[in-house]
Amino acid sequence: MNTFTQQDESTLRTALQSSADAWNRGDLQGHVAIYDPSVTVMTNHGPRPGVEAIVKSFGDAYFVNDKPKQQLHMESAVVRPLSADSALVTGRFILSGGDDPERSGWFTLIWVRTAEGWRAVHDHTS
Repeated sequence: MNTFTQQDESTLRTALQSSADAWNRGDLQGHVAIYDPSVTVMTNHGPRPGVEAIVKSFGDAYFVNDKPKQQLHMESAVVRPLSADSALVTGRFILSGGDDPERSGWFTLIWVRTAEGWRAVHDHTS
């Protein structure tokens, strides 16, 4: 029987940091590597399905010439196991630097263990 372990929590925290690191170096594909292809992202207009929709949205809004307008930092992450193969991760994101004012908000990611490893299947960021 599988159980959710401290190693699983560490893997999720590392994935979040790797995602932010990829953003900060302008690697948008690396940033979205945490997502399962079936991911949905909740927006003001309802759920947006799929990784490519996320790439287009983020690229249009937050990148110029393949570089991020601001640096991304995540803090206050809390990992809550839901089962041996799923977890809820909440935290705060901060976009800072550049010519834009600092932006921050809160996120909720639902993760599942897949054949490829842990992947986020739902993202609600406000």
